[in-house]
Amino acid sequence: METPKKFNEDERRKLVLPGEKIAEGNYRPGNGTYSIGRSIYSSTVGLLEIRGQYVNVIPINGPYLPKIGDLVIGTVINTSIVSWKVDINSPYIGTLHATNYLKRPFNPLRDDIRQFIDIGEVIFAEIVSFNRTRDPVLSVKNRGLGKIKGGRLIEIIPTKIPRIIGKKGSMINLLKEETNCKFKIGQNGIIWVQGNSFEDEMLVYKIIKKIEREAHTLGLTDRIKELIDKEKGRKWLQ
Repeated sequence: METPKKFNEDERRKLVLPGEKIAEGNYRPGNGTYSIGRSIYSSTVGLLEIRGQYVNVIPINGPYLPKIGDLVIGTVINTSIVSWKVDINSPYIGTLHATNYLKRPFNPLRDDIRQFIDIGEVIFAEIVSFNRTRDPVLSVKNRGLGKIKGGRLIEIIPTKIPRIIGKKGSMINLLKEETNCKFKIGQNGIIWVQGNSFEDEMLVYKIIKKIEREAHTLGLTDRIKELIDKEKGRKWLQ
């Protein structure tokens, strides 16, 4: 049996192009790839990812595609008698039923659904049901979910969210400690941040946009620390 090629750390973060040969041998094609014979090629522009014997390419750009269990931040854009329609930064529109929001029975003959969440308000929710033939169903029953008030929303490319979080939460924990801001991270590319001041929130915005631009590069954590130190020093001088 042929031994698969071993990829070093630089190759695992390699930017690949459509049609580029990225592996051969006993590897198996995963997301964003196709195979011809024993060779695997990229079908999109993205970052090479190796998971066991599977070779994937994570798209650099592209819309958010819902997955059950994802946490998302969305804006209510419409209502029915018993549910809210939510823009979740996706080709699909989320549905939040009153039964997945309220802790008591909902009576559409007595209750006005917009008294609980109105059009234009923002929620942090979990996707509890989805398939390609029906829009995703949302819930806010779990702890930490629900209507979001105050703060600031930052939108980035959804595929960059894992880099914002970092390995075992390293990057987002760094941001929390250094900026004293609160965060909610939506896997749909929407981030909510609330700081003690406008300046703190704008610093976070600058940092997150830098991570988005440089997510595929090495040494990013060190550069983020340098940026934070620089901005804190500038604030102290003021």
